[in-house]
Amino acid sequence: MKPVYLKKVKRNDRLASWAISIGGLAIIFCVIFILVLIVEVSLPLFMSPTARQIARVESGFVSSNVQVLAVGMDDYLETAYTIDAGGTIRFINLADGRELEQIRLRPAEADKRLLAVENFGRLNHVLHWDDGSLSVEQVKFSPFYDAADNNRRSIRHTLESRGEFPAVPQQVEQSLARVNDEGRQTRVDLFADGRLEVQQREVTENFLGEEEVTESSEILELNGAGQLSALVLNDSGTQLYAGTATGELLHWSLEESGEANLVDHLQAFADQRRITALSMVFGDVSLAVGDERGQVSTWFGVRGDSSGKRTLTRIHQLTGHAAPVDKLSHSLRDKTVLSRSGDGLHLDYMTSERFLLGFNPPGGISRYALTARGDGLVALGENGDLLSWRLFIPHPEISLKTLFGKVWYEGYDQPEYVWQSSAASDDYEPKLSLTPLIFGSLKGTFYAMLFAVPLAIFGAIYTSQFARPKLRGMIKPAIEIMAAVPTVIIGFLAALWLAPLIESSLGSVFLSLVLLPAALMLCILLWQAARKLEPLKQVERGYEFLAVIPIIIGAVALASTLGPGLEQWLFAGDLKQWLFSELGTRYDPRNCIIIAFAMGFAVIPIIFTIAEDSLSNVPNSLKAASLALGASRWQTVWRVILPSASPGIFAGTMIGFGRAVGETMIVLMATGNTAIMDLSIFNGMRPLSANIAVEIPEAPVDGSLYRVLFLSAVILFILTFIVNTVAEIVRQRLRAKYGRF
Repeated sequence: MKPVYLKKVKRNDRLASWAISIGGLAIIFCVIFILVLIVEVSLPLFMSPTARQIARVESGFVSSNVQVLAVGMDDYLETAYTIDAGGTIRFINLADGRELEQIRLRPAEADKRLLAVENFGRLNHVLHWDDGSLSVEQVKFSPFYDAADNNRRSIRHTLESRGEFPAVPQQVEQSLARVNDEGRQTRVDLFADGRLEVQQREVTENFLGEEEVTESSEILELNGAGQLSALVLNDSGTQLYAGTATGELLHWSLEESGEANLVDHLQAFADQRRITALSMVFGDVSLAVGDERGQVSTWFGVRGDSSGKRTLTRIHQLTGHAAPVDKLSHSLRDKTVLSRSGDGLHLDYMTSERFLLGFNPPGGISRYALTARGDGLVALGENGDLLSWRLFIPHPEISLKTLFGKVWYEGYDQPEYVWQSSAASDDYEPKLSLTPLIFGSLKGTFYAMLFAVPLAIFGAIYTSQFARPKLRGMIKPAIEIMAAVPTVIIGFLAALWLAPLIESSLGSVFLSLVLLPAALMLCILLWQAARKLEPLKQVERGYEFLAVIPIIIGAVALASTLGPGLEQWLFAGDLKQWLFSELGTRYDPRNCIIIAFAMGFAVIPIIFTIAEDSLSNVPNSLKAASLALGASRWQTVWRVILPSASPGIFAGTMIGFGRAVGETMIVLMATGNTAIMDLSIFNGMRPLSANIAVEIPEAPVDGSLYRVLFLSAVILFILTFIVNTVAEIVRQRLRAKYGRF
């Protein structure tokens, strides 16, 4: 060989080596880059919330002899306001501490003073005057752009009176009031003698268009409860809760105008600790309870028996304080609960039970308020300073428990795994449990592999070891072409053709599962006697499928013929209804039976091809040696060929498993996409891959749902990595045991 030619060959080899190495490294880099990308998007889910102080107004903006009863702040975090005992509301620029405006709440009656202010809803304040009257005022911030000042944004401050309640003659310890959007007014008074009175006023319009006013007043029965120590009304004024000094909780429904119904009266704490504060949680379903031991818990009604009656039950335990809880409030955006005690202010998220943030400035906090969007906090210190913070709490509802554990959601009677990313209203609890999705992925894969693995492996054994070379040359390419069929076509056919077909002939399908194996076994027994005939020996040598095909067709035809009659005889003509009434199993038209056939059809080519190649690559010398020692063809396959090819067969099965786990279009189209945890083959499921495809178009960028979907992708990546790693380890051990074939 000429030196020039050898030099050229070596150069080409080096170039090819470099090209292959660079290509391999590029693939590894791309895979790692994809993993880093999806991990980077999902990591903020687990980052701790932060708060940044944005303003501090030194004491002195209010006269030292005037008591501030309430504070608030606009959504731009630029303007704060205070309400003082003199009946004046002051608007303060947080940037420089300037007083922007003063508004007298009752200019015509300047001699009256405020005793207390209660906040509810969006910047609504219930003002308790010293003459016993109540008024409800709403602060409004209206942005506008001043053309005279280069279109600079400014904020107009206004007050809107939402309701007035006349004075009561008796001495009152605590008063609550609500005005809902329909104009219904509710007032609750706790008198010094322990009586609890509810007054309601409702204006309705009759069919003639005339206004009708309904007023009622009722003294509530306390049923021997201890001294009331805390009261709270929901924002619409239809539910009243009370706590006592002996640890009791009472709940009245005020939904029926003119009548208060006692719904619950229970001993909340066995040690009879004093209940010191109550607050509703956003959505007005759950009740937050603070006690003298500094504990904060949330409660809502749960059905405990078949009667359907809901009883208040302690559901979540939030971060405790070192001193008694003296005030509770809630966010207007999510399930965040704010609790104040002698050791400062805590922010906790109810559903995830996460401690979010704590505030304890020098001197403590006397008044505080959260902005309507939940991203700002304003507080008045005991030393008179006005402080404000910008809050960064992007994903409070996310924790390892809410993602992978059972959570007790509002309205549920027990903790459950639930995926529900949206609802009709904004006050629901996001339910983002990944457990039912992981379960759905494994469930669909299990049934698909249950169908695909036996067919693929037995088909590979027959094709490589029993079929004639000419027949093998036709079967293998035909099955490999199946892998080129788009999965969307398979899913389309499964959803619109296969699912209705199986639903309409369910009895025949189950009968075929009995008749088909029985017919095959019977024919095998008959064949053992008939195969001794010389003409049939030619059929046995690679053409056995010719005898099997009529048997399969006949068994399916017989099942189709007998199925409807058998279903009519045994199940009154409706097998689906029998399953539901007798076994409690609901038949979903798009279920795991459909998935087994459809996804199994997509997985079979991969497993078959790899298994067939592994079986065909076993050296003929092993096969010849086994036959020479007197073993039959089947004994040779079972004892020699299969063990030698087991590394490749196992690798093909695991690759098929990974293919099924990541399948999207088939399960998206052929299942009900219901995120349930039920092993029944008659129900559908929602796997991780299909969930990503369904949810990602509607997920707000950088929102909790968006990042959880990326976390789902990370889990899929990790799952396939684990499967492939285990497969490789097992394959190497099998190769070490049975040789490198």
